[in-house]
Amino acid sequence: MTGPDDALSNGRTLKPLLSVLKGACPVVPPMWLMRQAGRYLPEYRALRAEKGGFLEMVYDSAAAAEVTVQPLRRFGFDGAILFSDILIVPYAMGQDLWFEAGEGPRLAPILAETDLSALKPDFSRYEAVYETVRQVKAALDPQVTFLGFAGSPWTIATYMVAGQGSKDQGAARRMAYSQPEKFGAIIDAIIDATVVYLSGQIEAGVEAVQLFDSWAGSLAPLEFERWVIRPNRRIVERLKAIHPDIPVIGFPKGAGAKLADYAAGTGVDAVGVDETVDPHWANRVLPQGLPVQGNLDPLALIAGGKAVEEAVDNIRAAFAGRPHIFNLGHGILPDTPIDHVEALLSYVRAAGD
Repeated sequence: MTGPDDALSNGRTLKPLLSVLKGACPVVPPMWLMRQAGRYLPEYRALRAEKGGFLEMVYDSAAAAEVTVQPLRRFGFDGAILFSDILIVPYAMGQDLWFEAGEGPRLAPILAETDLSALKPDFSRYEAVYETVRQVKAALDPQVTFLGFAGSPWTIATYMVAGQGSKDQGAARRMAYSQPEKFGAIIDAIIDATVVYLSGQIEAGVEAVQLFDSWAGSLAPLEFERWVIRPNRRIVERLKAIHPDIPVIGFPKGAGAKLADYAAGTGVDAVGVDETVDPHWANRVLPQGLPVQGNLDPLALIAGGKAVEEAVDNIRAAFAGRPHIFNLGHGILPDTPIDHVEALLSYVRAAGD
């Protein structure tokens, strides 16, 4: 983890969000929202209707760049998150990827039924994403921090093994227990592909990256250590060897009581905290000075008003004195009223008035 002195670079103050990732504690926390580019925005829905399906949007670099900057124009967030999808990695590893209307992503062949050697990697499938990064970078306000991302190995493996999402990630959990060598080989391949992917994003222009482990909460403690902490640590170590100054945010959704072990064991520069975690507890158990991100409940944002204000006050109080990026505890939901997002921004930023 970097220290607060690193918030200055060549005598110049860093961008607000990037400075927090480097250890700064501003009066008003910088802010972005997970899934801030997406379906709750009418401008996104209009562009998607014009361009077609979700994957078509991701692979149209100009459209993906436009989607990435749409929420910046409307809300003036401190961070821009690349518009893409975590399943670009298995797609580049050789699985077919498509999206079923109303049902979500599909991957084939399913690794529960075939071997990893059946896949033929094609990392040229990353190139359109890198072009999106370059276009966004050229369009961003100089004070906005540009975030890239990838899914963490455990979460990606759950999709690769089952061919789709599931409620309990049962297929991957069964394989991890009964065929640990086969499952470990899948994890190793995902790590390699993810390091290539994130390194390419960094070279194209992102200034920090986030590792999304959306299904981390489905694992028993020993399995969490094996399939969440260790693989993420390997990614962090390899990225730091190539890009030592790029902060890495780890987001192990559902980690709960294992959050402190995750922070200590992975070596991430900041930890995302989901909405189920008591922020006061998180502040007590996480390493002193470690930047945190989160953790407003997306449903509170839909409710708006007093529900949001009470939650914001609680989160701000919990993380007072700690580097903090204000965010949701998970992605913004499609039925979120835009005026509630505007009110949230105003309320968070009013602390500096």
